[in-house]
Amino acid sequence: QVQLVESGGGLVQPGGSLRLSCASSARIFSFKEMAWYHQSPGKERELVAAIRSGGNADYSDSAKGRFTIYRDAATNTMYLQMNSLRIEDAAVYYCNAKKEVGPVEAVRKYEYWGQGTQVTVFS
Repeated sequence: QVQLVESGGGLVQPGGSLRLSCASSARIFSFKEMAWYHQSPGKERELVAAIRSGGNADYSDSAKGRFTIYRDAATNTMYLQMNSLRIEDAAVYYCNAKKEVGPVEAVRKYEYWGQGTQVTVFS
């Protein structure tokens, strides 16, 4: 069973920075895609940024230009560097990983989540 463990959340003022980490028990390049989601109270979980096995990355409109998603294969860790944080960025941030196993005609899909790390932005 794959385990994902997030860390790096905390308290920060608007304009500040945080770096979130997601440590994987499996080789990160075994995943088709890894991503960060966030969820605020009363809202649905939303995609913040995703990175595919080939290295292509996508960001939500809110995250573009402020956040950077990247991976370190040596430590099997994915990161989210968050700069210029805003009050509306406050949420629980979750690490997500997707894996596909087997031939195309009989592929098995797996999805894993971390437990989440809280980011609080206050003025």
